[in-house]
Amino acid sequence: MEKNQKKFSPYIPAEKVTPEITVTSIVMGIILSVIFGAANAYLGLRVGMTVSASIPAAVLAMGVIRVIMRKNSVLESNIVQTIGSAGESLAAGSIFTLPALFLWAASGTMEKPGLVEITFIALLGGLLGVFFMVPLRNALIVKEHGVLPYPEGQACAEVLLAGEEKGANASTVFAGMGLAALFKFIIDGLKAVPGEISFRIHGAGYKGEIGTQIYPAVMSVGYICGPRISSYMFAGGVLSWLVIIPLIVFFGESMVLYPGTEPIGTIFAEVGASGIWSSYIRYIGAGALAAGGIISLIKSLPLIIKTFIGAMKSMVNAGNAGNYRTSRDISMKVVLIAIAILTILVWLVPAIPVSFIGAVIVVIFGFFFATVSSRMVGIVGSSNNPVSGMAIATLLIATLILKFTGSTGAHGMRSAIAIGSIICIVAAISGDTSQDLKTGFLLGATPKKQQIAEIVGVVVAAFAIGGTLYLLDSAWGFGSQELAAPQATLMKMIVEGVMEGNLPWTLVFIGVFTAIVVEIVGIPVLPFAIGIYLPVHLNVCIMIGGLVRLAFNKMKKDEEEKRATVSDGILFCSGMIAGEGLVGILLALLAVFGVDKLIDISGILNLPESISTVLSLVVFALIILSLLMFSVFRKRKKNG
Repeated sequence: MEKNQKKFSPYIPAEKVTPEITVTSIVMGIILSVIFGAANAYLGLRVGMTVSASIPAAVLAMGVIRVIMRKNSVLESNIVQTIGSAGESLAAGSIFTLPALFLWAASGTMEKPGLVEITFIALLGGLLGVFFMVPLRNALIVKEHGVLPYPEGQACAEVLLAGEEKGANASTVFAGMGLAALFKFIIDGLKAVPGEISFRIHGAGYKGEIGTQIYPAVMSVGYICGPRISSYMFAGGVLSWLVIIPLIVFFGESMVLYPGTEPIGTIFAEVGASGIWSSYIRYIGAGALAAGGIISLIKSLPLIIKTFIGAMKSMVNAGNAGNYRTSRDISMKVVLIAIAILTILVWLVPAIPVSFIGAVIVVIFGFFFATVSSRMVGIVGSSNNPVSGMAIATLLIATLILKFTGSTGAHGMRSAIAIGSIICIVAAISGDTSQDLKTGFLLGATPKKQQIAEIVGVVVAAFAIGGTLYLLDSAWGFGSQELAAPQATLMKMIVEGVMEGNLPWTLVFIGVFTAIVVEIVGIPVLPFAIGIYLPVHLNVCIMIGGLVRLAFNKMKKDEEEKRATVSDGILFCSGMIAGEGLVGILLALLAVFGVDKLIDISGILNLPESISTVLSLVVFALIILSLLMFSVFRKRKKNG
């Protein structure tokens, strides 16, 4: 350990002690944990994807601590982003699985999950994710330095070290938040313009549909993901909405096909392509998503096995492996005791419907996937971490074990989702903790203090996520057009399919073999499968964001200026995601209390559809223009 420390010199030397965990860093971190947790929960339930909050949290922390408070404490800012990003990761892990319980409650299969149940599942999963990562830090962050890049961790460290900006980056994030909040309120609050426009393509017996949403957060996802990932999602959407839906309508227009309850032609005539998507396409998308997750795991097996063996060996030397401040982790004795207590709580807490066998599954799969997640994000980054694939594998195995041990029916399905939720949260938090510890390693932070900060972020976010889920479900309901909850719907289908065997397996297998074909031709399966599953309007909006990013990448500028422009765009889009998410939460609150109808001016305006469509496109153009103003045009003004 000491040898490794001598090879690498962090920004703050190990011998120097500077403020890290302070009242300022804790309070700011808690606020950002709740904000980004709620915003990412809303975003993930809408589009099936979440984004890392580490960099925007770091920028906001740097802006407040350095510029407003006149303090130059990079390690203090690092603690803020550590706590803040924990909320985002816990939200991501939770929204992939827990809404399945609400979906079952809506269908009358079981009662809604209580706030205590949600909080305990999120809390125990999050804490296990942090504690599982402690013995892995030395093996993956220190010994593999120079081998595992941890892209978000390095990027976050670079942002925190960019002191020359004097808070300009923070203003970009705040501008994105404010403008997106304004656009979101105009679109979904006042309902002055439609948030979605559609164009039916009819002719010569062909019936298809395409369109776009005009939301700033959805466009921002495309910009942050980039043109490649956006194009894969768009291709999946084109396949489902312009190929498969027209085929279903053409061949079965007068037929009633399970799981639909009306003739296909009637569904299309009354509801449009979205009715066909709801009845048939989402099952094909579910099959593709499940296959994509399993394919990703299979491809990663050699890496998984190597990582797991290395992690088990490193357990012997984990803990306080050196005298350096930058070598100190939470005591291994404390870690083992904490894991034992958390495992017992998973089993014995009445609010969590998990048996002793379920608790054992949680520990075994939890540590295994924590190891996998930590290694995977070190190579491909948090955004490409196949958390949903790990959750699918866990759910399949856990549901089979529960069924064979006699735990069936509603209780068995609830237990399976609880186990899958904890594992999913463990994987998400482990990946986030890895990136944060990499940032701290580069900066010269004290690992023990960062691990404590992760625990603080997890605890705060766990208490906030239950209320967020209840609020969103009360306002719109999961599985609705506003909140598709794609991963949670998929998890629900998997558990039902194993327990009851009532899935439309033909559609599911069409999706499975579509994913296999896509993998054979060399296209990444998961983004393509998400594109099949989600409405095409989301995919088109994401694609537009990807095209804007492509245009930025093709600009005829020197590399440094181009990189700064793209970076400003990412920060602005991160702010837009947070701003829209927060207004989404506010509008959900207004909807619960019935105030949303009082501010709705769509009835007063009563505009013809053609004019509404034009106004929607104008608003969308203004959203893109605001991105240009705080990236391309801003740099031109600064440099010329």
